[in-house]
Amino acid sequence: MSTIPKTDTKQNIPTDFLPLEGTDYVEFYVGNAKQAAHFYMTAFGFHALAYAGPETGVKDRASYAIRQHKLTFVLTTPVRPNNPMADHIYKHGDGVKALSLRVNDATGAWEETTQRGAKSYMEPTTLKDNDGEVVMSGIHTYGDTVHLFIERKNYKGVFMPGYREWSNPHFKTTDTGLQYVDHCVGNVDWNQMNPWVKFYEDVMGFKNILTFDDEDISTEYSALMSKVMSSGNGFVKFPINEPAEGKKKSQVEEYLEFYNGEGVQHVALATKDIVATVRDLMSRGVEFLKVPTSYYDDLLERVGHIDEDLEPLKELGILVDRDHEGYLLQLFSKPVEDRPTLFFEIIQRKGAKSFGKGNFKALFEAIEREQEARGNL
Repeated sequence: MSTIPKTDTKQNIPTDFLPLEGTDYVEFYVGNAKQAAHFYMTAFGFHALAYAGPETGVKDRASYAIRQHKLTFVLTTPVRPNNPMADHIYKHGDGVKALSLRVNDATGAWEETTQRGAKSYMEPTTLKDNDGEVVMSGIHTYGDTVHLFIERKNYKGVFMPGYREWSNPHFKTTDTGLQYVDHCVGNVDWNQMNPWVKFYEDVMGFKNILTFDDEDISTEYSALMSKVMSSGNGFVKFPINEPAEGKKKSQVEEYLEFYNGEGVQHVALATKDIVATVRDLMSRGVEFLKVPTSYYDDLLERVGHIDEDLEPLKELGILVDRDHEGYLLQLFSKPVEDRPTLFFEIIQRKGAKSFGKGNFKALFEAIEREQEARGNL
């Protein structure tokens, strides 16, 4: 079948064959979902939402859905060994399995992407209960990561069929101001960035909106390259990193070694007040990378006027960068597991559409200090 884009005949412009409404949820395969859910609720401020497991008729796993504003995580663990979920955790440790994308037509999304060369992960499947139906489908992407297409326009239940409402009346969590997924970054192997860029262009209709080479992202010791892929409407962004030659081991090489393959490096979570959010997260035990205080000596000369006071930014280690549309504030957590793999970015955008290019050197030097402490540089 032809993969020529459909066009609007009135204006003769390409139409988006895969209109994505945003990130529906991020699913993590973890060794103990009950404890992982407690961690994200306690440390990151999520609220209990829904549970699926043997008690709800799902015999092979336990899944806890947690939510904060428009941000939904699902923590899943197998309840028995010798299955793909258990194998995934044994190979990779805890990590992201599914980047689930909200669509209006999950069947159409699967047909469009598989016709363009995607390997099917889940054929269109309709899940039903008394609250309506959810249609799901899915495709493979880099490593063992998958994209699920979620169509829930005909569902009014708490999360999806197979789940029941889940709460603990004696355990109340307060949110930390996290709003939604800003972007998700994947680490791929040597010379695999461009093939995956082409995959997102050809299979999903994404565009390469930013490119960073080893001149942009390098320190004295290591380097990497990155390209940012964006859906047609801009609602979903997936930067893709690959290693570049350097004197020592880059953070991407360290990730690939400890994750045992390609996968999601970090999920960027948006906030409307990064100072309040980071201060709250720190008080709950979330650890962040620190840059030298000298980073702030010429900050305002580099980025110009910002609305925030400099002292709280300096105190918390929050980074600032500007592009031609505004500025952003960002901070990166340390890895949230014992393997130096998955971490989180907290980001507040004040008009900026970019990803903090001006902070790369300071950030990656901070990461290298952590690598050195682990003996992995």
